[in-house]
Amino acid sequence: MDNRIDTSNSTWKLAGFFLLLSLSLNLAAETLEVDLPKHRIAAEQLAVVVNDQDPLSQRIGDYYREARGIPAANLLHISFSPGKKILSPERFKKIRQKLLEITPPNIQAYAITWVAPFRVGCMSITSAFTFGYDKAWCSDHTCASTQRSPYYDYRGVTPYKDLSIRPSISIAANSFAEAKALIERGIAADGSLPTGTAYLISSKDKQRNVRAKDYLMTRRLMQNWINTEVFRGNALLDRKDVLFYFTGRTHVDGLETLNFLPGAIADHLTSTGGVLTGSKQMSALRWLEAGATGSFGTVVEPCNHLGKFPNPRLVMEHYSHGQTLLEAYWRSVQQPGEGIFIGEPLAAPYDKVVFEKTDTGTRLITRNLSAGAYVLSHSTTPIGPFRQIQSFRVKPHQQQFDLSGGEPGYYRIESL
Repeated sequence: MDNRIDTSNSTWKLAGFFLLLSLSLNLAAETLEVDLPKHRIAAEQLAVVVNDQDPLSQRIGDYYREARGIPAANLLHISFSPGKKILSPERFKKIRQKLLEITPPNIQAYAITWVAPFRVGCMSITSAFTFGYDKAWCSDHTCASTQRSPYYDYRGVTPYKDLSIRPSISIAANSFAEAKALIERGIAADGSLPTGTAYLISSKDKQRNVRAKDYLMTRRLMQNWINTEVFRGNALLDRKDVLFYFTGRTHVDGLETLNFLPGAIADHLTSTGGVLTGSKQMSALRWLEAGATGSFGTVVEPCNHLGKFPNPRLVMEHYSHGQTLLEAYWRSVQQPGEGIFIGEPLAAPYDKVVFEKTDTGTRLITRNLSAGAYVLSHSTTPIGPFRQIQSFRVKPHQQQFDLSGGEPGYYRIESL
């Protein structure tokens, strides 16, 4: 008999700084419930931003809010003439100020709902909404470095409270059908614990292949955690298990031969992948159209600075610990001012908890606890008092944890 009890995203409830997981287990006909440390933003902390002059934006926003169970108060309306690729900084500042005024205080991130505009002056629109327009986020001369993001490899869960920023992503699509398919892929990804492969492509394009120097290290660090393959060549063909795809090319061939798993992340390091329409290079939108759930590209010439593009190891590490696509992707880019993030914000394929009965008690199986020190407490009532019964350390990439005794009641795991 299978004694595992699975949880779905519908069971997650936000309670203060903890994510309440109400999980029932038949132990002496009593209940066992566990609080885990909060590790990601929730739907009620995401605002969906629509442009009232753009019917497609409105339709995408309405559908996404309903599909993800986002509160109606989180659907935020701004208004400007749609379709232009670039907004002037002066016009954008007025739009962003209006958005800030109507944003509820609990909001930690934004999802915008259009393809164009994708740029504000020299910044991407997602970075401009996140930080405000500031030329410090752009190169002040050709190939210069830019301001560094405080969100880079950030380990918290409340960026607005901690850093005074709300990371932003675009649910980018040229039609409602494309947007709907993207959103459905993100939802299908949730808690799926995919067994797909991360493909790290070492291309023959020397200028754009700069991330390849870290590929072997990334594969080693992901051993027994995410199946990772370093592929040498210009194009991956005929693979049915694509979970991550990182490469460096102006154009990527063979996308039509690939099957991207729900929640897949893919991008190509090149100059103008973030120019979503009208670019001579491949648009990052092609990844979403091919079946990926998230992508990234730069909107102006970044040169091949590693810090201006996603770090594959960090994307994989944060994503595989149960964080959302928005959070994992943003944490992987050190200098994001010139880059646009696109995709389904809340996709979280590794956000899952399973309980398993054992001969001696209960085993907790999850990727949601990152390496560090924790304390396990127990109470016979949900409001306490809680009594500390065990302290323990979580090793990197540890997935299984034995609850001491496995007695029925209420457990709390807190980070030290």
